[in-house]
Amino acid sequence: MTREEKSLVIEELTSELANNTNIYLTDISGLNAGSTSNLRRAAFKANVKMAVVKNTLLEKAMEASDKDFGDLPTVLKGNTSVMYSETGNAPAKLIKTFRKKSEKPLLKGAFIEEAVYIGDEQLDILVDIKSKEELIGEIITILQSPAKNVISALQSSGGKLAGIIKTLSEKEG
Repeated sequence: MTREEKSLVIEELTSELANNTNIYLTDISGLNAGSTSNLRRAAFKANVKMAVVKNTLLEKAMEASDKDFGDLPTVLKGNTSVMYSETGNAPAKLIKTFRKKSEKPLLKGAFIEEAVYIGDEQLDILVDIKSKEELIGEIITILQSPAKNVISALQSSGGKLAGIIKTLSEKEG
């Protein structure tokens, strides 16, 4: 690979890092061609972009990035694949599901919405992370509950209230 090719790859990786808030670093070494193909297909279906990268080029892209990747560059040893996703937990769910049939991919680390996770033992935590949309939905549900209760109470007692007012107006008349 020429120096120009390397700098183009670093530029491309830097751009990917800048445009994605959810980045997973995994180890898929040891997967045969069929398993790798199945993983790529599953990633595509889960809306997860996956690419195999050279550690040194990824490390230089991380250095050139505006983001603070903390200790994440320390996991760049051996084979590394990068997974990008709009949803924070999609790659973690993909990895967990795929590992029911295979020992790999292993999670090296992840960068989720500015938080850094190091090590495969973080996988279960990452699976449980809620997306922004899920959190917003939960907040809206919580906020709607009191309003629904008030409206429901007014609607159910509306008939009683109308009856009371009618009775009172008849007594006065």
